[in-house]
Amino acid sequence: MPIKVDPQLPAAQKLARENIQNMEGEVSAEQKKLSLRLLILNLMPLKETTEEHLLRLVGNTPLEVEVVFLRTKSYQSKNTSAAHLAEFYLTLEEVRDEKFDAMIVTGAPVEHLAFEEVAYWPELVEIMEWSKSHVYSTFYICWGAQAGLYYFYGLDKYPLSEKLFGIFEHSVSDSKASLLKGMDDVFYLPHSRHTGNHKEAIEKTAELEILAESNEAGVALIRSRDNRQVFITGHAEYDADTLEKEYMRDLAKGRSIAVPQNYYPNDAPSKSPIVRWRSAAHLLVSNWLNYIVYNGSTYKAEQTIGKP
Repeated sequence: MPIKVDPQLPAAQKLARENIQNMEGEVSAEQKKLSLRLLILNLMPLKETTEEHLLRLVGNTPLEVEVVFLRTKSYQSKNTSAAHLAEFYLTLEEVRDEKFDAMIVTGAPVEHLAFEEVAYWPELVEIMEWSKSHVYSTFYICWGAQAGLYYFYGLDKYPLSEKLFGIFEHSVSDSKASLLKGMDDVFYLPHSRHTGNHKEAIEKTAELEILAESNEAGVALIRSRDNRQVFITGHAEYDADTLEKEYMRDLAKGRSIAVPQNYYPNDAPSKSPIVRWRSAAHLLVSNWLNYIVYNGSTYKAEQTIGKP
């Protein structure tokens, strides 16, 4: 089913060539029954690339999803043009009175900083607090997941001895969970991070449940027991070449970077990467939107912007 975004968005134009339809104009009352409003807080530097990654996953669901992109007002992106942000993004002030069925908070390359040292941390806190009354369910990715776990549950991140970089095998902890319907007992996810979260601390937090983890990558998927928050420590949204681009970028800058694990055949960068995570990524996002957001959201009937 289609997504609904500005047809001039570059990512929408590219995805149209992949048969991901962009819905234009008003929808009928019958269509509204199957439609959701999704807010995406994009904190990644290459915002246009992240838009494409996320819209590809969101577009693979039987629901019609209206997507609104959110940016921080307190920090100006250095890698995305001001014109792009002005045309396709809103700030919290512009959506403050609106309700959304779902929200995605992306990762961000600020792991080396304490949360309070991040330039836009006060604004992110305000957005997360606002989401408690204006968003039914929020999906937090990588650093975004760490930020959510820290703000809502006081669970701090810790530095890893070396960068976790590659594709890792994960085991399902609760096959009956709605988020994992149809998921294989073992699935793969990309990771690219310098920090992690302690499993023991999460287990001691009564409001949280671990749904999937990895012997190498640690805890991967966590949900709040009321399904209002989902945290993923990896990057299910990554394209086939995302880790390769990161690897080549760091090599070109002379940084110490290992070949991403389990990514190239025989760990040989001369060969094309093996995509092992695409089906799990689509299924995870589809399950979240279908079973958790659509079935649970009290906001989906409130399609008029600004209604309390």
